[in-house]
Amino acid sequence: MAKGHRPRRGSRAYYPRKRARSIVARVRRWPQNREGFLGFAGYKVGMLHVIGVEMNKNSPFYGQERFYAATVIEVPPLKVVAVRVYEKTPYGKKTLCEVWAKDLPKDLERVFPLPKDQSYHEEQLKKLEEVKSRVSEVRVLAATQPRLSGLGKKKPELIEIAVGGPPEKALSLALEKLGKDLTISDVFKEGDYIDVIAVTKGKGFQGSVKRFGVEEMPRWHKHRKGHSRIGSVGPQKPAIMFYTPFPGQLGFHQRTEYNKRILKVGDAESLKEINPPGGWPHYGLVRSQFIIVEGSVPGAVKRLVRLRHAIRALRVLPPPQITYISTAPWPPAR
Repeated sequence: MAKGHRPRRGSRAYYPRKRARSIVARVRRWPQNREGFLGFAGYKVGMLHVIGVEMNKNSPFYGQERFYAATVIEVPPLKVVAVRVYEKTPYGKKTLCEVWAKDLPKDLERVFPLPKDQSYHEEQLKKLEEVKSRVSEVRVLAATQPRLSGLGKKKPELIEIAVGGPPEKALSLALEKLGKDLTISDVFKEGDYIDVIAVTKGKGFQGSVKRFGVEEMPRWHKHRKGHSRIGSVGPQKPAIMFYTPFPGQLGFHQRTEYNKRILKVGDAESLKEINPPGGWPHYGLVRSQFIIVEGSVPGAVKRLVRLRHAIRALRVLPPPQITYISTAPWPPAR
């Protein structure tokens, strides 16, 4: 009798499926061919849909109105609190020096104790001048300002953002912004392609049917030990256990989604366009700058989303000309 052939039960993608180390996502790579600040961060608000005129001449819908599902991300200004420089060594990057701003935000005390003596700034600048010739990469430490958003949150997140370009030019740009606000307009513009990095919704400990999509066994007497489970975990000979879709953690994994297009960069004057009456479900009112990103974004509402210039950049296409923004809940009620 011939054997039956079928696909493997479960997917080995993104293995091991364990919880992320931190709810604030890490950016492991940055684009190498751009100058200026290469990333930003914001808070996920929710999804809506927009109607826009397709401006891509190669599209069959050119000049026509189209429907776009989109995500709103609130992006209050970031406070640049430090400049960090790296040296390239045979063992990887090594931190050479850090220069911290003189007047650090008071809310940063919720993250770590702030120094009482302000003389550290001049000492760090002096040390930076000594090691300036060895600098190979420049990054800034930026603190989020959740008080400016509609979150009702006080504790900021501290993130690292790379500064692209030649080290001398990148260092002067970073020092120029030290202690000042970095806005979304300093980094991105409408039509840019970005990568979004966030920790997905956590779903806890789940079985193999929900976790990997394995087939549920029939509910009859030969499966008296359970139907919503896996069968054999390996053969008798060879007596080893191959890959098996076991139950375990589902969700709360760090994921990166590539090439999301920014449809709109909004400021305080355009808040009426996106704030529904009574505020967003589970979020509230958007109170500062925001962006509308085409498609979905990983993570739950209120989660911090890291934004980065596209590392696998596509050819630049003109953004659609938005004619209507819906503030009705998405998906619409039936």
